Amino acid sequence: MNFDELVLARQSVRRYDNHEVESEKIIQCLEAARWSPSASNSQPWHFIVVDQEPLRTEVAKATFTEIQLINKFTLQAPVLIVIVQQKPKLITRLAMQVKKKEWPLIDIGIAAAHFCLKATELRLGTCMIGWFNENRIKEILKIPADKNIGLLISLGYVPKDYRLRKKTRRQLSAISSYNKYAD
Repeated sequence: MNFDELVLARQSVRRYDNHEVESEKIIQCLEAARWSPSASNSQPWHFIVVDQEPLRTEVAKATFTEIQLINKFTLQAPVLIVIVQQKPKLITRLAMQVKKKEWPLIDIGIAAAHFCLKATELRLGTCMIGWFNENRIKEILKIPADKNIGLLISLGYVPKDYRLRKKTRRQLSAISSYNKYAD
């Protein structure tokens, strides 16, 4: 797959079959994330691979409620990746205060994108998950109270009958301009 094909093939997958994901493929995805850029090379992330029961099911249950069911598909995902935000380098922390930017969250997003693109290349499905009960997941996985969870990623094989959705995006002219801001 060339890069353009990879970008178009990557989707938020919300249905998985029950095949176990090989540890070699998980490691390849983690390596892709590890090599992603970060502010001052802080690498402000720690990836927790959750693939053992009953932990996986407990973490999955912390991504939805009786009212908000959109993430219930996580129960099917054989692997959940929890990205814990780490403290960035001192120079980055100082710059964050001056510029009022949260670079670690941006960095985690870039790392997550690398992870998901590599998974797509390996014919695996992923979905980035931002809605979850952070305190419950911290309790389940024994994450220190002073740490924050940036994102979760579901990972697994896509069922053979799963159809890629036609991607829709705004026109390039509606989201970009040259040399000045223009609506």
